Amino acid sequence: MVTVIDYAERQRKDGTTFVALILLGGLSLVQSQNTGNFYATVKQCSIPSTFDEETAKGRIGERVPGNVVKKPCDPYEWTNKESGKVLELSHRWVYLPEGATLEEAIFEGDPEVTLADKKLRTLVLNK
Repeated sequence: MVTVIDYAERQRKDGTTFVALILLGGLSLVQSQNTGNFYATVKQCSIPSTFDEETAKGRIGERVPGNVVKKPCDPYEWTNKESGKVLELSHRWVYLPEGATLEEAIFEGDPEVTLADKKLRTLVLNK
């Protein structure tokens, strides 16, 4: 299971914005390459949504079947905000629905807002 823990407004290349949900995966125990000791960790990722901010805020705390998994990608630089250390990474964390394979979970492009999404949003906001 993953839990929606937050949301963030993101900007597309064309300058328009959308709301992304921040997902937190389940507990994992990982063995340190340096010490050999185990430590507990959780991974998080973000996924685009068709929601406005108010709807996204209402989803915080909701649990969804699936996991946050590592997906290989082209190398990129990432800066640790706490230490300032720059790392080169060749993976990212993505949401994988329960029962799906990593290949099925690859998302390219922007989400489309459907008429059903708009009707649901109207129903939720008018409660």
